[in-house]
Amino acid sequence: MIDLKNTRNSEISGSVPGVTRRRFLAGAGSLLLFGAAGCGGNGSGGSEGSGEARTIEHKYGTTEITGTPKRLVSVGFTDQDPILALGVVPTAMSRWIENRAVWPWNADELGGEEPELLPAMEMNFEQVAALEPDLIVGMSSSMTRQTYDTLSQIAPTVFHTDEYLDFGVPWQVTTRTIGKALDRRDRAEEVVSDLEARVQGIREQHPEFRGTTVALVLPGESGTFYPWGSQDPRARFMASLGFEIPQRIDELAGDRFYATISEEELSILDQELLIWLIQTDEQERAIKESEVYRRLDVVQRGQDLFFRLSDEEPIVAAFSYGTVLSQPYLLENLVPRLSEALNAGKTAG
Repeated sequence: MIDLKNTRNSEISGSVPGVTRRRFLAGAGSLLLFGAAGCGGNGSGGSEGSGEARTIEHKYGTTEITGTPKRLVSVGFTDQDPILALGVVPTAMSRWIENRAVWPWNADELGGEEPELLPAMEMNFEQVAALEPDLIVGMSSSMTRQTYDTLSQIAPTVFHTDEYLDFGVPWQVTTRTIGKALDRRDRAEEVVSDLEARVQGIREQHPEFRGTTVALVLPGESGTFYPWGSQDPRARFMASLGFEIPQRIDELAGDRFYATISEEELSILDQELLIWLIQTDEQERAIKESEVYRRLDVVQRGQDLFFRLSDEEPIVAAFSYGTVLSQPYLLENLVPRLSEALNAGKTAG
């Protein structure tokens, strides 16, 4: 029996125990230099657009925005990345994994500015109001109607439509929606197109990825495991490279981002490639000590990869962010390891 009772999934997913943790297991809970400074904490900067009125449709109705926002507050878990990619430094942004908001893929975009940091796992309305924002962005959040109504009394608030689950908005949609809100639609299209072209180039360079089945998994407690389905940002990234998420995992996931399986069901993970996103050496040791796990073909081929949140290269965090800035980081730091694992497996076979 795999004993993972001492693991800290809340720190990997960025969530807290209970319903919130389960809702976030798959969402944002998982990379371009743009030199122009935008609407930073000091209210400096401008817009490429005309400032004319625009309407953002979302789950709770519509938000009308006019002019150029100068005090932008990001309450979403990962929204600072597309905001920064558009050349804007927010007045405040949320801490998430490891209680951080700044990572190797977005640090340069801050241009030396230090936005105020907000807690991601709770909404402090007084803190947000004190920042006197003229725009609030919460695309990568799970705000309730009550939360939205309260925030919208402070400033126009941008949320996602009901077409997507909370934390499940594709990075392209998030980037374009924020670009519209900031009146930087041309810039948004440019950064989306640039990243999509880069991903396409990786697909062409690595034909071995095409059609290869992959399972991405978060270990839980007491022999429980959470493989991510194809609607999760991490799985979407792998699919963009040509990999395939097993249909069985999607069937088990249903309308969630992730499936829940036991140790006895580990055969579901027996794909051509298996990726674990973990936090501790103890987690990896417990998994590898399982007799059920050791019998998997993917394990015997040596095509199971373990990435730790504590790694010097924060691949786990980049995976979880899944943004226009974190994905280029993955292309540079993860793709070579994926290719190496697949080629090593072929050699072993």
